[in-house]
Amino acid sequence: MTYSLSSSQEGSMMLDNSVETRAPSDPDHPAPRNHPPYPDNPLIKQYSAEYWLLASLHTAAASRSASAAAVRVVADWRDADVVFVPFFATLSAEMKLGWGAKGAFRKKDGNEDYRRQREVVDRVTTHPAWRRSGGRDHIFVMLKLKHSLTDPVAMWHVQAEIAPAILLVVDFGGWYKLDSKSASRNSSHMIQHTQVSLLKDVIVPYTHLLPTLRLSKNKDRPTLLYFKGAKQRHRGGLVREKLWDLLGNEPDIVMEEGFPNAIGREQSIKGMPTSEFCLHPAGDTPTSCRLFDAIASLCIPVIVSDEVELPFEGMIDYTGFSIFVSVSNALRPEWLTNYLRNISRQQKDEFRRNLAHVQPIFEYDTSFSSSTGPAPPDGAVNYIWKKIHQKLPMIQEAVIREKRKPDGASIPLRCHCT
Repeated sequence: MTYSLSSSQEGSMMLDNSVETRAPSDPDHPAPRNHPPYPDNPLIKQYSAEYWLLASLHTAAASRSASAAAVRVVADWRDADVVFVPFFATLSAEMKLGWGAKGAFRKKDGNEDYRRQREVVDRVTTHPAWRRSGGRDHIFVMLKLKHSLTDPVAMWHVQAEIAPAILLVVDFGGWYKLDSKSASRNSSHMIQHTQVSLLKDVIVPYTHLLPTLRLSKNKDRPTLLYFKGAKQRHRGGLVREKLWDLLGNEPDIVMEEGFPNAIGREQSIKGMPTSEFCLHPAGDTPTSCRLFDAIASLCIPVIVSDEVELPFEGMIDYTGFSIFVSVSNALRPEWLTNYLRNISRQQKDEFRRNLAHVQPIFEYDTSFSSSTGPAPPDGAVNYIWKKIHQKLPMIQEAVIREKRKPDGASIPLRCHCT
């Protein structure tokens, strides 16, 4: 599968089966050689997939050996199946927020984030590669998808323009409001292919913020269930406050108010590795970095989020290392605690062995401890490329079908991607 790197850097990439920072680099996770470090601020670092993906493309472009690589360079974008757009959308939004512009990212006047979005989209959409497919074979990394005055949405002003493209997102939560406005004939809970869809888009993991605990280092876990995060959330995250009230007084359950910052990271480093289970309720969106911190800590995730979408489904089976609980059951008094207490030691050990097995799949940073070779085939970066590869037949079919649609024809929405 071929890739073209769309920017001022000319080059094309094939897939086989200067960043501004607001914080110092992370000494525990050094940057790939010849690449500037990604910001260490936990609020930003959790979205650093865009950094590692671009690093993998640069590594592939510099490598002359394609035999073991997931991505390789081809001579001409016309030979490429998919075009990668290397814009750091999350950092662009965070830079606007970080410079004291809370609430201003939705405005266009004087908005440097909007100016950058506009420049990228104008450049990409006027290129022949975009016109070839209507953008369906382009890839945008759009990880930050929350809706609040203090939490910007990546590519907010141009989302409708790039909606046909392959979007790499951490979940679909940030799109629900936008979709409900654009879909007049379909119920608002449906994921519309006019914006996001499991048919074309790829759910990618957050970058975990906690150190990886190997199974050989696992110790006793006196806490039954652990959660650290903000108690009050919006939309589907309202379940979090109800769970807090139900579980907060249990002697072997820890519910801590905390945030993705240095203090919160230290709390989690102590709490997750000493807990049997880690609670993962929905927040403002269905997922969070917390799930991947739990995997890194060998803490069995308990996922309470009816609308959650997860990375690499179909490639890995989450039921082998996670527990899924419906919101309705989780909110029944004593139901969740009784359920967890009845899980046998043998079952928990099996869950933890499976967690240890999948840990490398969610690793970004260690994929590039050296820039002299390709990413390991079992790392997050290559899993993302493989997942994109799975989308190609449907995308190529859509491009061909679009070519034969006559002017004035209307095609009804049919996408209910569950």
